[in-house]
Amino acid sequence: MTETRSKARHRRRRTALVAGLPLALTAAGTMAYGSVFGAYGEDARPLAPAAGPTWATEAADGFASVDALGQKGTYGGRNGRTVTVKTLTDLEKYATAAEPYVIVVAGTIAMNPVGKEIKVASDKTIVGSGTSGHIVGGGFFLGSGVHNVIIRNLTIRDSYQGTWNDKDHDFDAIQMDGAHHVWIDHNDLRHMADGLIDSRKDTTYVTVSWNRLSQNNKTFGIGWTTNTTAELTIHHNWFRETEQRNPSTDNVAHAHLYNNFLEDVSGTDIASSYGNYARGTTRMVLENSYFQGMRNPVTKDATASLVQRGNAFSGTSGRNESGGTAFDPRAYYPYTLDKAADVPALLKSGAGPRSSIGTTATTKAAAATTLTVAKDGSGQFTSVQKAVDAVPANNASRVIISVKPGTYRELVKVPSNKPHVTVQGSGASRKDTVIVYNNASGTPKPGGGTYGTGGSATVAVEADDFQARNLTISNDFDEAVHQSLDGHQAVALRTAADKVVLDGVIVTGDQDTLLLDTASKDRLGRVYVSNSYVIGNVDFIFGRATAVIDRSVITLKKRWNGTSAGYVTAPSTAAGRKGILIANSTVNGDVSDRSFYLGRPWHAGGDASLDPQTTVRNTTLSAAVKTTPWTDMSGFSWKDDRFAEYKNKGPGAGGASGDRPHLTDAQAADQEVADWLAGWTPGT
Repeated sequence: MTETRSKARHRRRRTALVAGLPLALTAAGTMAYGSVFGAYGEDARPLAPAAGPTWATEAADGFASVDALGQKGTYGGRNGRTVTVKTLTDLEKYATAAEPYVIVVAGTIAMNPVGKEIKVASDKTIVGSGTSGHIVGGGFFLGSGVHNVIIRNLTIRDSYQGTWNDKDHDFDAIQMDGAHHVWIDHNDLRHMADGLIDSRKDTTYVTVSWNRLSQNNKTFGIGWTTNTTAELTIHHNWFRETEQRNPSTDNVAHAHLYNNFLEDVSGTDIASSYGNYARGTTRMVLENSYFQGMRNPVTKDATASLVQRGNAFSGTSGRNESGGTAFDPRAYYPYTLDKAADVPALLKSGAGPRSSIGTTATTKAAAATTLTVAKDGSGQFTSVQKAVDAVPANNASRVIISVKPGTYRELVKVPSNKPHVTVQGSGASRKDTVIVYNNASGTPKPGGGTYGTGGSATVAVEADDFQARNLTISNDFDEAVHQSLDGHQAVALRTAADKVVLDGVIVTGDQDTLLLDTASKDRLGRVYVSNSYVIGNVDFIFGRATAVIDRSVITLKKRWNGTSAGYVTAPSTAAGRKGILIANSTVNGDVSDRSFYLGRPWHAGGDASLDPQTTVRNTTLSAAVKTTPWTDMSGFSWKDDRFAEYKNKGPGAGGASGDRPHLTDAQAADQEVADWLAGWTPGT
């Protein structure tokens, strides 16, 4: 395909394009894509362990997601092998190993001796298989310098030795002394001899979320240091029948507590001494939490700063304090608050280990309606579209469409009046569940006429708050067989909506694979793609959405005739909007060296008012990327629009020049993932 023909085809889009964006899917399985995955390979980066829940390898939110201390967020053992353990010997073997692991605990493991705390090494995910993962009589220890650890979906319990205020047995569920980048999520922690969680000695960049903490005295202590350096996020946790340290937060630089539920039930043997406590020189922001029956629900030292916003108090007594100035959490990461009044019900149904869940923040969907799709008739529907059709118009809450393994050759459209839909494969791999079709621009429609580029999409999403997980979405249009068609644009996934999450997906095609658009030129359309593969050759990530491709693999593919030449992005961003951001990812593929551009400006319909933008940052570029990675399109110069790089690496990276602009550090600070998401936390 020549450059001239490619440009001409893009001019013809002006009448056929429908807005859109990619769909999300997660797992690793058996479909034969071969070398199209590039350097990672088919199984090198498992995102959904076969023996564990499909969300076992997600990355953290909150302060644990912040890049610092040489660590880029918290993703645990995602880059390592997945192993299933049922014995103490195996658990300790893999948890203490030097290499990364996703360790799936599938059964009850008793600590021997009682009180034993396994010394976890860096780059580990330890996750319970459904609700079966129990650690009894001990827990985990993360020492100085240990980092990038995730502990999820476990029950850790019963090291209690019969003495309530135990001074002799330091038997914790999770103790951290000088660790950083730790995510503790969806666990049930209870009835230990000492702390349920101890975060000590400058441990920092920690997020504690969606846990149940109960039946304990000294529940959650933070500090034991004279330094004020630690950064912690504590959100959506249910503290129930816990006397003190809920948490006690001593000399913490930034403590962000929100949407927690602290409950003291009357008539029980355990009575609260105090709730949230800001000690020493702590700076705390406390938002939209709910305190039920607590004594001294919020206390602070005279030297601490504590800002309260939106909290609810029912049947509480004693000290309820605030004062001073703290900090703005959104300066560090995006997040979304639930209403304080909703917190008790939300956490009673969603905190603690789950048998299955889509993502960190989708605990809210635990009570959502679930529709099951199965080709063999074992579900409620035999096609994905039939399940979408069954979603009530203007539904107010999430509907999960769970799709059993199989190949679904069909067209799927989620209309704008059906928001809050999640489509997720239920197989062990994102390749087990495939939605595929083969329309292209110029393909005849059943009722007459032909499809345009946007209309060719296998899956079209026009509804806000859409999520897709653990699937493959494909357009397998055969260019070689259809050379008579004037255009070869064949979209796999099109989105024209806001707040779209595509996590752990494969989106694959040739030209125009992933169309990320908005409902109209004046509408915002944010899309977050993570832990995914996007595969194609010509303009295969394109459109006017504000889109983030994060921690993913962009796989370059040869054209139908075996030649190597192509373009990764073709943004058509409206002026004043943000366009396409590729961050923390890899661009590679089985193509010739210096044969692919990173992008070119698509002024859809010749609209000179557009201001296309692509930024590629902190990404590994293979030698397939041209030394001058940007080029013109349809008479518009890329130099008049917004194309830049920042701190990329690999053989395809290059120094700054007039033909290869790099962001300055100051410019890059305004082009982070959080800037693209603009206050939205994906998954909420």
